[in-house]
Amino acid sequence: MTDRMGQRLRLTPRLSRKAILTAIAFCILISSRLFAQTSDSGRPSQAGDHALLPGQGFEVVAIKSAENGPKTPRFLTLQGTNRFVVRDYNLKLLIAAAYDMNPGTISGGPAWIESDHFDILALTPGQTKPDHNAQMAMLRKLLQDRFHLTFHREEKEFSIYTLEVAKDGPKLKPTTLSPDAPASVGPGMVYPQKIVMPASNATMNDFASLLQRAVLDRPVVDKTGLTGRYDFSLEWAPDERQFGGELPAAPDDAPSLPFFEAVRQQLGLQLEARKGPISAIVVDQVEHPSPN
Repeated sequence: MTDRMGQRLRLTPRLSRKAILTAIAFCILISSRLFAQTSDSGRPSQAGDHALLPGQGFEVVAIKSAENGPKTPRFLTLQGTNRFVVRDYNLKLLIAAAYDMNPGTISGGPAWIESDHFDILALTPGQTKPDHNAQMAMLRKLLQDRFHLTFHREEKEFSIYTLEVAKDGPKLKPTTLSPDAPASVGPGMVYPQKIVMPASNATMNDFASLLQRAVLDRPVVDKTGLTGRYDFSLEWAPDERQFGGELPAAPDDAPSLPFFEAVRQQLGLQLEARKGPISAIVVDQVEHPSPN
């Protein structure tokens, strides 16, 4: 996190240390674009200039157990050009990150895939900063090589949100950036009573992916039919259903709108609670990570 971001993170004394650390970690999480773009089959989408060669992964990996506790920040980010850092993730969250899944759509495996937490430090190959898809491809290989993860897919029905265009139409501005410029959702700014999250050159799939991975408690399916890239900023007052309940809910009299209403009024989109099929992951086999 940059000094500038830290200076802008204004938190009241009423917030617990856990809430402060989680807020900081969320800023890191959003700014590092942790939301992989993958197909339902688990294959990564086009990784651009930094596509991996077959079998290519991290060059150096150190994994150690983490002491999960109320003062532990959780994040996953690329520091500098090639330091891939994970703090306080359990295996289910790692799988969700690697395969762009809502954690609730991952089942099977021993109980420790949720109870045991890990810190990971890995180095990416070469001198060029890998894009996000390449990072997640390397994470998938790490899960296979070090955790011996195997799984299969099953289509299951879940409670989901569908992202749709609202009745009055979208309020999205086409991006001013080149189509080849990297997409970005965030960095997000966490304040005591609101969250501000900008996006640039982002697709609706980018947005839906962020929502299901970090913000909401269920999968999000893009049903907008919008195929463009957009620049926008979303401001809302969080509640206890978001971020796994790890950020404090804004008070009822917070000046910002609740999340669902903010999406409708600011973006001209809506999230509808429905039931729908999702290509879920069922863990067949996994082991504690092999020694370094």
